[in-house]
Amino acid sequence: MNNSTDLSKRHIRSYVLRQGRVSPAQQRAVDTLLPRFGIPYTPQPLDLAQAFGRAAPKILEIGFGMGDSTATIALAHPENDYLALEVHTPGVGNLLKLIAAQQIPNIRIIQHDAVEVLRDMICEHSLDGVHIFFPDPWHKARHNKRRLIQAPFITQLVQKLKPGGYIHVATDWQDYAGQMLAILSAEPLLKNTAGNYSPRPAYRPLTKFEQRGIRLGHGVWDLVFCRTNGSN
Repeated sequence: MNNSTDLSKRHIRSYVLRQGRVSPAQQRAVDTLLPRFGIPYTPQPLDLAQAFGRAAPKILEIGFGMGDSTATIALAHPENDYLALEVHTPGVGNLLKLIAAQQIPNIRIIQHDAVEVLRDMICEHSLDGVHIFFPDPWHKARHNKRRLIQAPFITQLVQKLKPGGYIHVATDWQDYAGQMLAILSAEPLLKNTAGNYSPRPAYRPLTKFEQRGIRLGHGVWDLVFCRTNGSN
């Protein structure tokens, strides 16, 4: 079943492409390492086993920021492969630096809009898990429509998961957490593993920003849903 029509070619972007400063080291990493660890966006299905050179569980990460958590998780779980998506060049360069410095072989990067990558490149029933950590909350009400976690996106995402595969989202905005919980709970092919919000899984490291927020009494909400064996 092809759900490519579920996400419009003219979708609302969940990010603003800011021209942040790219350090010389980050740019050098992009120039020298992206050809090795990057996968160019192309509107055709991606063979994940070929991209990583092996058969192993495949985890998609959407919006990895500066890549510190991605590198930590991939280094701690060499049995998995991680396809990491990010649009901002400083973050791409920083993750490439970490890959080189820590000799992490099980990460590949696509620097492109995640909605289009998901729609055009990721095959159905090919993912064992999806990580979406701290997506832009677009906290002003008039901007809520830009939030990544929307029902059509989750419907599309679920089709890419194998039965038993999981979606793990985390946010430090309570309003967004409530929206995420409602949208994920409404998807018939997903089941909440915790009944409500989940304790932070041990594999997700605390970020410096998150640690600071916890010290200040701010909340963080994790949600982990698994795809059922139902068909769609």
